[in-house]
Amino acid sequence: MAESAVAVKDNVTEQQEVKAGRTISNTRRYVGSRETAAYVVYDISQSFNINKYQDVFITDIVQVGLSFQTLVTFIIGIWDVINDIFLAAIVDRTRTRLGKFRPWLLLSAGPGFLISMVFWLLPVLFAGTSPYHAGKLAFYLIFQLVKNLNDSLNAISRTGMLSTITPNVIERTRLITQASLFSGFIEKAPEILMGLLIDLVNHGAIKIPMKALYVSAGLVTSGAVSFMGFFFVFSTKERVLQRNEKPSILQGFKSILNNKPLLILTLTEFLSAFGLNTGLNYYYINVLGFASMSTIVGIPGAVVSPTSYAWVTKAREKFSTRTLWIASSHVSDVLMLGVYFIGSINNNYKKLAVMIPAFMIRETIWMAFWGIKSVIPEEMRNESIDYGEWKNGYRTEGMTGVAKNLAQKLVGTLGGTIKSAILASIGYKEGAGFGNQSAQTERLLFTMCTLLPTVTGILGLIPKFFYDLSGEKKERMYRELAERRQSVVNQMKEIDSNASDNSSKS
Repeated sequence: MAESAVAVKDNVTEQQEVKAGRTISNTRRYVGSRETAAYVVYDISQSFNINKYQDVFITDIVQVGLSFQTLVTFIIGIWDVINDIFLAAIVDRTRTRLGKFRPWLLLSAGPGFLISMVFWLLPVLFAGTSPYHAGKLAFYLIFQLVKNLNDSLNAISRTGMLSTITPNVIERTRLITQASLFSGFIEKAPEILMGLLIDLVNHGAIKIPMKALYVSAGLVTSGAVSFMGFFFVFSTKERVLQRNEKPSILQGFKSILNNKPLLILTLTEFLSAFGLNTGLNYYYINVLGFASMSTIVGIPGAVVSPTSYAWVTKAREKFSTRTLWIASSHVSDVLMLGVYFIGSINNNYKKLAVMIPAFMIRETIWMAFWGIKSVIPEEMRNESIDYGEWKNGYRTEGMTGVAKNLAQKLVGTLGGTIKSAILASIGYKEGAGFGNQSAQTERLLFTMCTLLPTVTGILGLIPKFFYDLSGEKKERMYRELAERRQSVVNQMKEIDSNASDNSSKS
């Protein structure tokens, strides 16, 4: 009987969670149509690129030696952690007429465009050089250090900006959902087209050098992404009030250590980062000779994916954030195990006729969870920032965003280093191309992108069971935050009124 009562109580808590923090949010709509469009466009810009083929580009087109890639990955990883902390502290202490984050987004936009252009021009700048050409390797290392610094500044500012566009929780969720839904129709176009063109060049249907294809596609998408970024910055506003007092670095660390939701998110990212993976691209291009594989297997999923957003609200009414987080995060791994077992039978991993249906089924089922996977983690990230404000009385969006990714980056540095080492250890030949890897290497490329990430990534499941920002606790947090923010607004109005009265008297 007691167990039944507990089950009923848990069920009620889960069903009420969707209302938590929403019924007490004011009903005012802050974000207009232009700003909504800018938000969606900016979301598109994050994936409107051919970065999916970046690892193959560096290894086979620029031809940077795998051993040196291992060293660069390690150095950049350490550099990334160091500059993230200091940049986050600087951003959190920023107070200007343009806002807290917009100045830094503007500052990083121009250099970001130039850096991206130079990146895709690397095979032109170092044409004909060997994988271990000293000048190329030195330039590549310095370039990656500068690129990472600018990317970190942009990412920290972007994370904070997106969390302050509106104080209305309902409106924030609507923006996240709309951006995820509409961007899905456009953002993958470059990588889909690029995959098709790679296949046509590989099989001689298009007579152009592979280098020319990568360079031209990289330059075009870089220009488009920069335009989208500027449109967002000049169209949006920051609306969540910041305290005039600037938080110290010590206060920034405090806001992390006493933020339980953030610590759980951070620990999850940390453990998930132990999931090793050489990537599907090496397998698709070098074993199957079919770079468009991801496009083909994703066709049914492309139909299912948009519809998955329709039941996000219903799912939140019936299940807790924790349950949805776990399901949407790990269903792809479970499905990938099925792909591995199918491919392991009779060397099926080399047969397109078998692997296309296997990957297609996996992709289609996974896309049924895509709406939840896109919306829930983004909501949780914003909620952890709000929780820090509720707990400490001040917002540290920069430090909070860095903390969530810090552990992941530390382990990711090790993982990226190991990835290059794994490719070298299994005999992968840089620049060899389709059909020129050994049978053993081809087999291991398949294993490393299916079984290995599934097995090594299971640790990330454990902390998710302890996430408890829901129900009455979440509702109380947003109610008290709304009251505090309104109190600050009233105080500011009173100060302005007194200043106006004094001015008229004088």
